[in-house]
Amino acid sequence: WFVFVVVMPFAQVVVGAPGAGKTVYCNGMSQMMEGMGRKVSVINLDPANDSTPYTAAIDIRSLVDLDSVMRDTELGPNGGLIYCMEYLEKNIDWLVDEIDKLPHDQYLLFDCPGQVELYTHHESMRNVLTRLHQKGKVRITTVFLVDSYYCSSASNYIAALLLALSAMLRLDTPHINVLSKIDLAEKNGKLDFNLDFYTEVQDLRYLLPFLESERQGSASAARFTKLNSAICELVEDFGLVSFHPLNINDKDSVATVMRAVDKSNGYVFGGLTPGNDKIMGLQAGDTDWQYSKAAAVQEKYFTTHDDQDSDDDYKFDLD
Repeated sequence: WFVFVVVMPFAQVVVGAPGAGKTVYCNGMSQMMEGMGRKVSVINLDPANDSTPYTAAIDIRSLVDLDSVMRDTELGPNGGLIYCMEYLEKNIDWLVDEIDKLPHDQYLLFDCPGQVELYTHHESMRNVLTRLHQKGKVRITTVFLVDSYYCSSASNYIAALLLALSAMLRLDTPHINVLSKIDLAEKNGKLDFNLDFYTEVQDLRYLLPFLESERQGSASAARFTKLNSAICELVEDFGLVSFHPLNINDKDSVATVMRAVDKSNGYVFGGLTPGNDKIMGLQAGDTDWQYSKAAAVQEKYFTTHDDQDSDDDYKFDLD
């Protein structure tokens, strides 16, 4: 008897809003992995991305590119991107065949378009990922990047939370949320809270006074009070969203995110070894509490809010 072991590659599907740093993330993560001895292939699924710092092993632009679509269909950039993703969905066998041509020991990084509706309410991206998984081509973790700039105001942060939650529910894959460019988070001023408040996504009620102050003087401010409270409760009730801070130029920061992804997609339990012979060992390794990690990043890049500031400055009626 002969036993054939099919090894399914691991993959990160990197998504997020425009400017979140998806292409830079793929380039930095691939360099990190290659330096550790992993074999990595980066796949460009952005039909508008004609200049990448990495060499793409597979490029969607050889199937469909945004410029041609916009010229031939007279669609705008957003409509053109949706058309391209729908075209990829209809021609999923092309992507499957291209992946089959790669060595089977490759770790895959998918660099995706920066149009959030593709991940929050459109069907094509989810269908593409589902088909890849069903065909046994990849074990996927979605990495959702959020620019840490959105921590600079309460309303922006809440919007980012809703995007992350929507993408998690829509794509229906193992999911890691990342606050990118964390070293630049206080470029526009001191944050209202310590970093762990934004990474742990707990006690969002403390944002309510800041949300109200942003609309101070507006005739509609009072009407939004209950809505803001309901949105905060919604995010907390799901209990799904948390973030890993990332500075792509800091190898320790990249390694922390990589370990989180490895746990999520199962790579930590044996990698690409046929038979998965490490699965019974405790390979998770990293036992630091998330708070400790956030505290280390806080000390490195941020102004700290001490307990005295917290007592004096944030005495709000939260009942």
